[in-house]
Amino acid sequence: MTLDLYMMETCPFCKRVIREIEAQGRTDIKLRDITKSEEDRETLNRVGGKEQVPCLFIDGQPLYESMDIINWMKSNPQAG
Repeated sequence: MTLDLYMMETCPFCKRVIREIEAQGRTDIKLRDITKSEEDRETLNRVGGKEQVPCLFIDGQPLYESMDIINWMKSNPQAG
């Protein structure tokens, strides 16, 4: 499973999700800061259809809203 979190460091909702990633000790989610990578920003817009963060791409499918992402992570713990 490929997991990419599109985020911005200054976004409080992104910080909420990142705190949960850290609390769970997850290493399977790649952080993609759209303020630091134009390619990541373009991917978020092209695939997700909007420039909204946080957005967790689960095998290329976007999931928005911080609490939805957190609930998904709790229901799908890191394998291994």
